[in-house]
Amino acid sequence: CRLGHAFMGEYYQRHVPSEDVACPCGKHLQTRDHILLDCERYDEHRHHFAALRPDLNGTHVLLSTRKGISALAKFIQSSGVFTKTGEPPPLDP
Repeated sequence: CRLGHAFMGEYYQRHVPSEDVACPCGKHLQTRDHILLDCERYDEHRHHFAALRPDLNGTHVLLSTRKGISALAKFIQSSGVFTKTGEPPPLDP
């Protein structure tokens, strides 16, 4: 995510042109910023970013500070974002 190498339209546009670049939510180009800040598919997981407010103005804090990276890791783990399916991992039985 931090380097931009992930299962997302923005990466596919540059490196895998045969893949769809649209976001499943309907946005024409699925970008890292869209996923992290705006995509409705991940709204329920953005609570991990609550401690970063009001400093969370764009993705700079998420991608470059200790607190941001920690919150980002929790967001990714709970949401399944940046995986091929974009879905949360299955719950342990």
